[in-house]
Amino acid sequence: MSTLAYDGSAMLGRQLLRIRNNPALVILTQTMPITMLLFFGYVFGSALAMPGAEYRSFLVPGLLVATAANGIMTGMFQAAQDVHRGVTDRLRTLPVSRAAVPLGQAVADLVATAAGTVPFLLVGLAVGWRVEGSAFAAIGAVALLLLFRFACTWVGIHLGLLSRSEEAAGQLGSATFMLPLLSNAYIPTDNLPGWLRTLAEWNPISAVTTALRDLFGNAPVPEGAAWPVAHPVAGSLAWCAVLLAVFAPLAVRAYAHPRA
Repeated sequence: MSTLAYDGSAMLGRQLLRIRNNPALVILTQTMPITMLLFFGYVFGSALAMPGAEYRSFLVPGLLVATAANGIMTGMFQAAQDVHRGVTDRLRTLPVSRAAVPLGQAVADLVATAAGTVPFLLVGLAVGWRVEGSAFAAIGAVALLLLFRFACTWVGIHLGLLSRSEEAAGQLGSATFMLPLLSNAYIPTDNLPGWLRTLAEWNPISAVTTALRDLFGNAPVPEGAAWPVAHPVAGSLAWCAVLLAVFAPLAVRAYAHPRA
């Protein structure tokens, strides 16, 4: 375990340097959610039954979770980039714990996400979003958000290690943009057709979004929803546990035993 911690710290430092040396990516990932908040909040908000400020309060947790789900895309692209540029092969020749490389990438992404969440929340406050619950519940909401991002990043790392090319990883990663659209991140699911509502409510994004809205005090838990949404905190933790239990070992295995 001490070897993993030492090697993981070294890989974490490498990934943080990589992020620092790519400021355009950092700016894009931080400004995109803010742009979506302003666009959706003022354009979509005027077309929905919710008043503008109320919809923006509803939207902020949804965009936080949608951004966290993008960990699949960033994890996939960065892992694929290392694989197809020969970096991963060079790292495999070093006496480094096999779990350290993907772990360092996942933790570095978590640090960058935590830093990027701050300006988004400040803009959210500026457009009318407020924490209506307790400070303890709000801290729990942020912790749950970061846990979900961490789990999604492992999904992306595994897929990126299996990708055939950087371009394929980028195209598949871009397809993850559809996941929040099939959830309650942007709109309530109450009025959706029965089958579509069920599909949306079993989307992990819906459970985490509902949990954040509940913990922040922005919206109550909807009645008659599927189990993950009706019990959002438990459902979110369950989804995170499943994603980590499945994809973290798979990612380490894919790194340690590359395909021919």
